[in-house]
Amino acid sequence: MVSLPTEPVPISGRVDRAGRLIAADPALERLQIEAGSALGSLLALPQLAALARSAGALGVPLSRAVIAADSSNDLDLFVRAEPNGDEVQLTIERWISRPASTARLTLAGPASDLQHSDDTSSVRLEFRTDPALNLINVSVALAALLGHDPDECVGQPLTALFRLVEEEGGSMPLLAAVAARDSVRGQRALARGAAVGELWLDAEPMTDAAGRFDGFAGLIRGQGDSPAFPPDDRPLEDTLDLALRSPLARIISTADRFVERSDGPLRSDYANYASDIAAAGRHLLAVIRSMTESSAAPAQQVDPAALSAEAIALVLPLAESRGIGIALQEGEPPMLVNGEARAIVQILVNILGNAVRHSPQGGEVAVTFGHSTGQFRATIADQGPGIAQEDQQRIFERYEQVGDGPEGSGLGLAISRRLARAMGGDIELVSAPGEGARFTLVLPA
Repeated sequence: MVSLPTEPVPISGRVDRAGRLIAADPALERLQIEAGSALGSLLALPQLAALARSAGALGVPLSRAVIAADSSNDLDLFVRAEPNGDEVQLTIERWISRPASTARLTLAGPASDLQHSDDTSSVRLEFRTDPALNLINVSVALAALLGHDPDECVGQPLTALFRLVEEEGGSMPLLAAVAARDSVRGQRALARGAAVGELWLDAEPMTDAAGRFDGFAGLIRGQGDSPAFPPDDRPLEDTLDLALRSPLARIISTADRFVERSDGPLRSDYANYASDIAAAGRHLLAVIRSMTESSAAPAQQVDPAALSAEAIALVLPLAESRGIGIALQEGEPPMLVNGEARAIVQILVNILGNAVRHSPQGGEVAVTFGHSTGQFRATIADQGPGIAQEDQQRIFERYEQVGDGPEGSGLGLAISRRLARAMGGDIELVSAPGEGARFTLVLPA
C-alpha cells in the first residue's frame, strides 16, 4: 500500500558542471547524506545524477520518473532537470514513500552455514581472513571461546577479536607475515572481552586463482599446545570442501551487506537481487555439505509450500532461459512436515533442475502437492523423454546419468535420495520412455 508523500513538493536542488550537488532543499540534502555524500560533493544518487548529466549534455530540459531509496523506504519520485548556464536545476515534483519490498527467498537470511560444519572445524579454533585481515570465516568452537555467535564475527577485523602482543624488541610476527605474504607461527594474542589467557596464532597465506595474496587461514592454540599446522592428512573431500566454502562465504557475506544496506541506502529491487545471490550461495553450500557429511540436520516442522516456492525461484532463471514454464498446480492443501528446510529445498532444486533440463523447448514442469496416511507428497512431472525401467534405480546411484548429454554430474538424485531417507522419507519415480517422468518427494507429515 502506497503511503502519502512524506515531503512537501516541489523539492529543489542545483548540480554544477562537475556533478556536485551545490544547493538542495533539506529533503534532498538528507538523501545525499544518507547515500554517504554531502552538500558540495558529487551527487550520490545515481538516478538523479544520470538525469542531471543527460540534461546538461543535451542542453534541454528532461523529466523522468525515478525510483530511489532512503534508509528505510523506496522513493517514487518524478524529477525535472533543467539546464541553467553551467548548472542543472533539479525539481522533484512528486515524492511518494513506499515500504521496501521484502526478500523472496527466506534462505537468504544470515545463517551459520558461513562457518564450517564438518566435525574437524567444530572442535578446532579456525579462522579465515581476506587480504585486509577482515574475518570471512570463523569456526563454531573459536566463536564460542570468544563468547560470540559465529555470524557476528564475519566481517570484523581480526584485531577486533584479538589484541596482538608485541615480541621483545617491538616486532609483530603477523604484520611481518602480511608484508612478506608468508606464514606466521606463534603470534601472541589476547582475546578481547574473554578471560581465556594468552593465546598463540598460527596462519598460512592463501592465494587466489591468479596467484595473488588472498588472506590467511589460521588456527588458535593455547600455551603448551603443539604447533597448529601438522602435516595435513585430511581426506581430499574435506580439503575440497574447505577450499569451496571460503570463496562462497565471501560471496554470501558481500551479498548480505547489500541486503542489509550496510553500505548505504539501496533500492529494494537491487537489494533483492543481492538476496537471491545470497540464497543461491547458501544452496550451493548445502550441496557441498551433502557431499561431505553423513546425515541431515535435526528435523523440524516446516512448510513445504513455502520451501517449494523458494526452490522454484532458484531454478526459474534456468527455466526461463530454455523457455520452460514451472507451474504449481491446484491439489490438496499442503501440510506441515517433519524435515530440515535446507535439505528439502536442495532436493526440490535437484529434481526441478533435472526436469527443466530434460523438458522440450516450450514445455512445462508441473508441481503438485498431496498427502496420504501421514505422508506429505510433492510430485514434479516433466514432459521429457522419460526413463526406461532398467535405468530407474541406476540413476539414483552416484555419478550415474541417463543419456549422453554434457550437463549434470550424476550426483543430484543420489544426494536427494540420501537426504530424503535421512529425514524418514524417500523419493519415488514413475516413468516410461516417451511419457516424461514423475518424481515424488515423500516426507512424514
